Amino acid sequence: MKIVTLITDMGHRDFYVASVKGAIYSKIDDVTIVDISHEIKPFDIAHASYVLKNCYRDFPVGTIHIIGINPEETEDGKHLVIQHEGHFFIGADNGMFSLIFNETPEHIYEIDKGEALQQNHSFPTKTVFVEAAQKIANNAPISSIGTKIEQIKRRQLFRPTVEADVLKGTVTYIDTYGNIITNIDKSLFEEVQAGRPFKIYLTRAGYTISKIHKKYNEVPEGEKIAIFGSSNFLEIAINKGVDGSGGGASRLFGIKLNDTITIEFSDSH
Repeated sequence: MKIVTLITDMGHRDFYVASVKGAIYSKIDDVTIVDISHEIKPFDIAHASYVLKNCYRDFPVGTIHIIGINPEETEDGKHLVIQHEGHFFIGADNGMFSLIFNETPEHIYEIDKGEALQQNHSFPTKTVFVEAAQKIANNAPISSIGTKIEQIKRRQLFRPTVEADVLKGTVTYIDTYGNIITNIDKSLFEEVQAGRPFKIYLTRAGYTISKIHKKYNEVPEGEKIAIFGSSNFLEIAINKGVDGSGGGASRLFGIKLNDTITIEFSDSH
């Protein structure tokens, strides 16, 4: 049995996702399709890369991941098949792959498209990507799908900055619960902290947090909390808070995507 995952910005209102799934079932025998998400913000490769990066390793080796985010081919953004850590990734070279992987992927191939695909190119997720997935599912060598290349298109996101006793990061994601996820990972935090006391400033709301917890329920319901979540990045949340019902951290603190989170460290104990 082959596993094909889908991550797109198509939503569920239109026929697009069903059309892609129909094409997969028509071309690949004994296949299981897993929907990672179809609620990615339109054309938002940063959003999509965060979601895919944090779950693809949970699938078995050999899984095929189709990425239908900003899939149009451009002069400097070709369609690629990538093999990395035993997984296959199919999508446009629009900078997303550089956000998914911390290093250059092991095998990168630009997809060779036959005449039929060249003429039917308005829905590449359904045509180009599904045909590439079919070949992989049929155990064709990845080298038969396209031309080997050495690099992927790079996209640089904001990185945390360290100035004296101050660490500044950026809000990179806000999840369904309204939790605020930053780009400050645990290793960087601990390196800068060096065991010192600290305060995390939630600037817009005027609140601070001075402790990292391991589990949400270590604080009372409705209380703010800082935690290194499953993605290993610093997360600000409200225990049992839910966005949309007045309880999400993003809504309560007025913090949005790309806002700055500041952490100050002190030498006093």
